[in-house]
Amino acid sequence: MLLLIYNKAVANQESKQDLNIPLAERLRPTDLSEIVGQEHLLGKDRPLRKMIEKGELHSMLFWGPPGSGKTTLAQIIAHYTKAQFVQFSAVTSGVADIRRVTKEAEYNRQMINKSTVLFVDEIHRFNKAQQDAFLPFVESGKIILIGATTENPSFEVIGPLLSRCRVYILNQLSPDNIKAILKRAINLPQGLKEFKPEVSDKILDYIVNISQGDARVALTTLDVAVQATEPNKDGSRKVTESTIEHIASRKILLYDKGGEEHYNLISALHKSLRDSDPDASLYWLARMLEAGEDPLYIARRLVRFAVEDIGDANNLALVVANAAKEAVDFIGRPEGDLALAQAVIFLAMAPKSNSIYVAYGQAKKDALESQTEPVPLHLRNPVTSLMKQFNYGKGYKYAHDFPDAKVDQEHFPPSLKGRKYYKPPNKIKK
Repeated sequence: MLLLIYNKAVANQESKQDLNIPLAERLRPTDLSEIVGQEHLLGKDRPLRKMIEKGELHSMLFWGPPGSGKTTLAQIIAHYTKAQFVQFSAVTSGVADIRRVTKEAEYNRQMINKSTVLFVDEIHRFNKAQQDAFLPFVESGKIILIGATTENPSFEVIGPLLSRCRVYILNQLSPDNIKAILKRAINLPQGLKEFKPEVSDKILDYIVNISQGDARVALTTLDVAVQATEPNKDGSRKVTESTIEHIASRKILLYDKGGEEHYNLISALHKSLRDSDPDASLYWLARMLEAGEDPLYIARRLVRFAVEDIGDANNLALVVANAAKEAVDFIGRPEGDLALAQAVIFLAMAPKSNSIYVAYGQAKKDALESQTEPVPLHLRNPVTSLMKQFNYGKGYKYAHDFPDAKVDQEHFPPSLKGRKYYKPPNKIKK
């Protein structure tokens, strides 16, 4: 079904007064200054921002995760350029709708000299024939096509259409972005201000965590929580943990990323791993992840554990921990949680040795505290004839000239002669 918006500014002003309209729609920005995030596209002096402000139009594709602002940006472009804005979804529309829109666009262009922005949500759901229907109108400029997709356009949009559109990538909104949007919702009249909501930072952080960068999810959760809260005598509504837990069907875990609990939990995870307890290790991992800890922070700590507490007792530990870090960085949450869980189990079950940790600590102590002596002459590389005259490299024994490439010669400066740091772990019995 087609949705035509003739005057977006008027429509938005009207919608702001109707609290029956979803919060995310009431708070939809109508000006570039109201958009939160996407600074790489809309920051000062960025090409897309300049184009919008000048009222210049070209067909484009917005590729980004849900709730990142694709629809909002399309509407703002139409508003700035004073173009007719026509929106429909690829889920419910077909070729007949495309033909009807293009006829209307051609009429508007000829009769009232007005451009038409056709916004197609989830354009990747259109098949090849449906996408083909846009081509002549995009190429002729009769419509300005703005497609939105959560999928890679390289695979989901036909080549001829892709070549006629500029692709802009919208990033997932950051936790700070989402929190700023929630605070805006609490304080604006078209938001939740009339309910006098009282929402603690802890609950806001929890909503931010479960929204996973989707502003629409975050706003919907906040809206339901506020309206489900009984008002106090003064009319204020204090959103409690039990209310938000009921709405989200998840428990709010006590956690402060910058406080003591942060360090307590990572300490519990580290010690459970060191004591080879995979069950407790998984529990503390889950506590941290579900409370909103940055998974890459946990991954970095697992890499550190692999070299500090396992080391050469199992050289695969570092490989596994680093692979988990790469997986988390590549696929994010929640899928990346399993990569961390796999690494945690491996590290907990692996044989333990701190031999590398101890050895390097002793070497570091000597390097910092002992006299800084010159490198022995026989270990220096005589790269010039002058160096040879001063006995650089004299007496050096080339290991490959000896059986098993083993040679007995001193490698320390005189004051540290014979120093031993590394004590390999006992061989693991099979």
